[in-house]
Amino acid sequence: MTTDRPVSRAAVFWSFAAIYVIWGSTYLGIRVVVTSVPPLLGSGTRFLLAGSLLLGWTRWKRIPAPTARQWAYAFLLGALFFLMGNGAISWAETRIPAGLTALLAATSPLFTAVLESGRAGGRRPPLRVLVGILLGLGGVTLLVAPGDFIGGRHADLLGAAAITLGALGWATGSVISHARPLARSPQLATALTMLAGGTLMVASGLLAGEATAFAMSALTPKVIFAWCYLIVFGSLIGFSAFVYLLRVSTPQKVSTSAFVNPLVAVLLGWAILGESVTARTALAGAVILGGVLLIRLGKPTQPKLEDGEAPQPAGRRLP
Repeated sequence: MTTDRPVSRAAVFWSFAAIYVIWGSTYLGIRVVVTSVPPLLGSGTRFLLAGSLLLGWTRWKRIPAPTARQWAYAFLLGALFFLMGNGAISWAETRIPAGLTALLAATSPLFTAVLESGRAGGRRPPLRVLVGILLGLGGVTLLVAPGDFIGGRHADLLGAAAITLGALGWATGSVISHARPLARSPQLATALTMLAGGTLMVASGLLAGEATAFAMSALTPKVIFAWCYLIVFGSLIGFSAFVYLLRVSTPQKVSTSAFVNPLVAVLLGWAILGESVTARTALAGAVILGGVLLIRLGKPTQPKLEDGEAPQPAGRRLP
């Protein structure tokens, strides 16, 4: 999707740096927060605060107020991106290390390939995509298969299942929002999605009884710093950079963050939290990332047009 303003190379560079490095580091931040704060309440409150700040900025800049239709659409995207996506990952990190979580979450492009194939009328994906999907699933199987293998134990099955569900939610949200953006302003779209998702996460956390498991005395300086880091860098900067890049770049290029995030998360988890990196984890990670790389290789193909059918324009209708 193109923009009316000239694209700043510096803005694109720093936005890619944000989704590469910052998003990789957020797995570490989430791991620290969930040691003391219930996962849905911890993540939901940060998205509510970040979304409120960004929505206030859009009103200050006199960006038109959101419509009821946009709010309804925001709750759909918020449920997919945050309640199902981030919520599942946050819960899983109460059971699985940050680096391993990032590796399992890197399977999201596998689901995206399948969903995009179905959206294109059921066309069979290219052979390299099919091989990439099989490799990715094989890497996940290697991580969760019972028993010890080359010096490493299998990942927690419930945690791995939650991350897989979260990856599916993120992929579904990506396909839907790419086909139909929430708002013309990327800042407004980001704010509404975070507010809707944060509301759903907090409500779900309260219904699940997370409030009874939380104590203010558990908020150590380390936890508070990690929570604030996630608000500023993970939500306000990272997610805003993601939305901006979808406007000025291509989804294929933006998705290359799936190659870098796990590497950053594994390295930081090992260096800061002392998480172990076994040969089993390294091999499974290489297999998963190899599958994602195969899926993203090559140029995207345009769907075959029927006689007399005009190609779709680059722009997309906005609600």
